[in-house]
Amino acid sequence: MITGTIVNTITVAIGSIVGVTIGKSIKTEIKESIMKALGLAVLVLGIKMAFSKHDFLMALIAIVIGTLIGELIDIEKGIENFAEYIKNKVKSESGTFVLGFVSASVLFCVGSMTIVGAIKDGLNNDPSVLYVKSLLDGVTSIILASTFGIGVFFSIIVIFAYQGLLSLIAFKLTFLLNDEIYINGISVVGGIIILGIGLNMLGITKIKTANMLPSLFFIPLIDVLYRFLV
Repeated sequence: MITGTIVNTITVAIGSIVGVTIGKSIKTEIKESIMKALGLAVLVLGIKMAFSKHDFLMALIAIVIGTLIGELIDIEKGIENFAEYIKNKVKSESGTFVLGFVSASVLFCVGSMTIVGAIKDGLNNDPSVLYVKSLLDGVTSIILASTFGIGVFFSIIVIFAYQGLLSLIAFKLTFLLNDEIYINGISVVGGIIILGIGLNMLGITKIKTANMLPSLFFIPLIDVLYRFLV
């Protein structure tokens, strides 16, 4: 039922360890260049996802409502506090531990591939989508960990909990697999959030992307309501 999530968690863990090992031998200037290059790549990914075929107004409404809820709860602060707790427990001296943890956690959990893959795994015992995601995340974690350090490794806690929970409640989310409008909606909203991650990585701004995560759950509900009314 959560085979794909387990594999995904393992690939990110391995990739992170490899990245941290490689990162120790890379100069700070090179790491900064890599982070900027990765930030640009994340921007491109976000733009590509944000242009999925979907009513943008519905996505905008989801972003506004979801971010409002996220800000009221302050999800990002909670994740940062959790990251600080782990950092203290493992006695890490990394200055980018929290940034790496938060960035990796959000990036690995935002895409439609995460939600669809987890649902298929939980509903049909079909982990194929998450296997593909695992490969992509494994490579990405190497790059992230080489720049941000060990904080990326501990994002596996969020990945396992988030995807595992989606798989366990998959029977409640089957409607997402019935029409591409729901998948595209998640892609558009996820793309906007990923754009925020890219801008943060480039140091252009500081967007609390984790506070935007509730938008991913509001967009399919808004799409259902819109279809019902129209």
